[in-house]
Amino acid sequence: MSITGKRVRPPGRRQVRRFGIGLLAAAAVAAVTLAGSGQATASGVAVAGNASGGASGSAGQPVRAAQAAAVQPAAVPAAPAGFTTTWSDDFSGAANTGLNTDTWRYDAGAGWTFGTGEIETMTNSTANVYQDGNGHLVLKALHTGSDPAANWTSGRVETQADGFGAQPGGVVRMQASIQQPNVTTANGAGYWPAFWMLGSPLRVGVPWPGSGEVDILEDINGRSSVFGTLHCGVGSGGPCNETSGVGSGERACSGCQTGYHTYAVEVDRSTSPEQIRWYLDGANYFTLSSNQVDAAAWANAVDHSFYIIFDLAIGGGFPAAFGGGPNAATVSGGQMNIDYVAVYNKSPDHGANIAKGKPTTSSSNESATFPASNATDGDITTRWSSGFSDPQWLQVDLGQNYNLNHATLTWEAAAASAYQLQTSTDGSNWTTVYSNNNSPADIQDTNLSATARYVRVYATARASQYGDSLYELALYGSPSSGGDTDGTTGGSGGPATLLSQGKTATASSSENDSFTAPMAVDGNTGTRWSSGFSDPQWLQVDLGASHSISQVVLNWETAAAKSFQIQTSADGSNWTTVYSTTTGTGGNQTIPVTGTGRYVRMNGTARTTQYGYSLWEFQVYGT
Repeated sequence: MSITGKRVRPPGRRQVRRFGIGLLAAAAVAAVTLAGSGQATASGVAVAGNASGGASGSAGQPVRAAQAAAVQPAAVPAAPAGFTTTWSDDFSGAANTGLNTDTWRYDAGAGWTFGTGEIETMTNSTANVYQDGNGHLVLKALHTGSDPAANWTSGRVETQADGFGAQPGGVVRMQASIQQPNVTTANGAGYWPAFWMLGSPLRVGVPWPGSGEVDILEDINGRSSVFGTLHCGVGSGGPCNETSGVGSGERACSGCQTGYHTYAVEVDRSTSPEQIRWYLDGANYFTLSSNQVDAAAWANAVDHSFYIIFDLAIGGGFPAAFGGGPNAATVSGGQMNIDYVAVYNKSPDHGANIAKGKPTTSSSNESATFPASNATDGDITTRWSSGFSDPQWLQVDLGQNYNLNHATLTWEAAAASAYQLQTSTDGSNWTTVYSNNNSPADIQDTNLSATARYVRVYATARASQYGDSLYELALYGSPSSGGDTDGTTGGSGGPATLLSQGKTATASSSENDSFTAPMAVDGNTGTRWSSGFSDPQWLQVDLGASHSISQVVLNWETAAAKSFQIQTSADGSNWTTVYSTTTGTGGNQTIPVTGTGRYVRMNGTARTTQYGYSLWEFQVYGT
């Protein structure tokens, strides 16, 4: 069932929270010696001292003042080389406000129901979960009364979207900047902060740990540590040695209680064997390869999408394995501060996604919140969801015939377990070019060999009791030279080729360094060129040699051109206009042209908004 568009978990589907290292490994981990300063315990493990001089206190005593000091937030970092930014949140809400529930879920409830022995109650109160007005999300653990083992409240949140993952042949990186609770082993017994992700199949009833869990950051009892772990297989024992999982063990995290540090994990499906890599402040401190785990268990746990979770637990099996807590000295008010969270993807280079922004229809929609257009908007956090019956279909009109060579589908957990990709040149007569029978994996891609204007996903069976739910349908190919509905060919009669991608682009101006001309020809629909806020402005690309130009595709941001010309030049100085309009509507425009030149430019003379001219992509085709 659905309530206001948000899927409600059926009985028995409450997400579990397992031990990041587990009781089975506690003895071995306790023998680890942490690098850096600190006092040694009887087990030989170094612990952080009370460097700031704050009192250790007792339950109910406020945590050290340094915890609450305002810290200038860092901007969400640009994507690492070779990656693009898929999604991020920098928590820029006003002070003492809750989270946007279109983006986040509060996972409220008694801690014992998570299956880990936690004793807190997770709430959606701004006393426990809030944005601080300085660009941070705060999860705060609070205690009342005199019994340290009772009356704790705290916060746990997870993303609504569960489509974050690596395509086959690609890499996904989940990253956050976090300050762990500013407690020590003297006053932090029982604290259990975590940044982690669960496999999306869990949301449709695939049990833990087979559905997969990747713990990116865990620490317990104020130890100034970090643990990274994969959980997979079966609930006890099995290929991942549950409930311990397989992971890094305890690693030193100097200063992680008193300052912000970057925690990240990469799931790499581009290498053989596949890998998961854990990072602290950019340094890879642990790598796990798929050949270290049973192949089926790895695939079931890793080769799909995930959703992200932050929580600050109190008590439970993991803290107990390292001495237990909370106790009479444990302070109330410790908080986990998150500066930003980001998802970055490195995907196989299939060229531009020709389905993005194109007209899309469907057999049905679960509600107005989940229309067909969500599956081709380029946003992995929006989705199409059908009615709860079979069969269902989603169809995109590419605007002209294309020689299709690849398709990628990113399903929500409620995927189709059987479907066909079908193509058509007229929208009426369909040919099946790919069939997927009984494969509910939520990230699927395939090579194609078809020429068509229309492509549809025809779903005949569902992997859950819900509808067919698709985050993104991405299609790749080049304009067809035989039978294009708009008559466009490759100028000389041969097939048109994308000539502009990655070539040198310049512009009359850029709004700032974040929106430069090369971003309009980088093949990434998540980056864009934006000009100064005046008329006229131009963007031009140097193709490197003279070509016959047959088509120009403009993928406008909202700030588009009302009046513009497409112009060609042999020398970059003398220009010939091959297309002109004074009624531009923005969006995705495919313009047939006839011309020859080394240089091609969009010359904008009137804007549709008060902002500049802004293009996600400027594509030139020809021979």
